[in-house]
Amino acid sequence: MTNHLPRHITLCALLAAALTAGGAHAQGYTGPSTGAAAPQGYAGPSAIPAMSVKELLDKGRDDQHATLRGRIVSHDGGKKYTFDDGTGRIRVEIKPKHFPAGRAIDDKTVVELTGELDKGFNKVEFEVDQIRIP
Repeated sequence: MTNHLPRHITLCALLAAALTAGGAHAQGYTGPSTGAAAPQGYAGPSAIPAMSVKELLDKGRDDQHATLRGRIVSHDGGKKYTFDDGTGRIRVEIKPKHFPAGRAIDDKTVVELTGELDKGFNKVEFEVDQIRIP
């Protein structure tokens, strides 16, 4: 029986780690869904321009940095979300680590997303580097 003890300890440790990781994800977006959090970070002035979704879609260039202010209105599966600022909607990609620690974000929460536009032949999305709740 003592030969199985190290396996049981390893199994318990893996299970605890999986449960902890699942709990960290639950602190992020909590709004509508179809399918570990970072600190808030720097909040001072920035050279990255604030833009509307409409401006970004109409005039944005691939790899252009921007800040968008609006709401994440749905979780579309994995790291994909839909963002709306009142001028339009854009698909955004947000890694779980970019959600602010200890702050729930739902479809009514106004957020500022800083990141870059990813424009390809068949897709346009905004890759988020930072989420801030103003």
